[in-house]
Amino acid sequence: MDHNHPALVAARNSWRCVQSKEKEEWLSLMSDDILFEDPIGIAPTNPEGKGVRGKVNLGQFWDQMMAPATIRIEVHESFAAGNESAHRMTLRTTFPGAPTAVVDGIFTYRIDDDGKLTNLRGYWATEDMKMEK
Repeated sequence: MDHNHPALVAARNSWRCVQSKEKEEWLSLMSDDILFEDPIGIAPTNPEGKGVRGKVNLGQFWDQMMAPATIRIEVHESFAAGNESAHRMTLRTTFPGAPTAVVDGIFTYRIDDDGKLTNLRGYWATEDMKMEK
């Protein structure tokens, strides 16, 4: 596999920005009409099951859900084809004063021809989330 595949590079840049809390740089990786579905379907962070569409809305999502949290990403396996990459990962999200939420899932990243992320999708279910102290 080409470790410099553009979709892999975009995914790695996204992870770096999330873990180092670089909101503006993270948003700069996105296309204007980005669709963020993490997780896919109805969830507490996605009550209508439609995801978060567009940079403005994604910036608001960051402020509400990502800014107050510490997020750690562990990548177990990665694959790339066409304009997409898929990753088997574990996410650990900790909010101040709360236990750590642990999610294992498959996460996909799609880019456009300019290398901007158009879709970020998390294949996992809320009921599978584990809590660690």
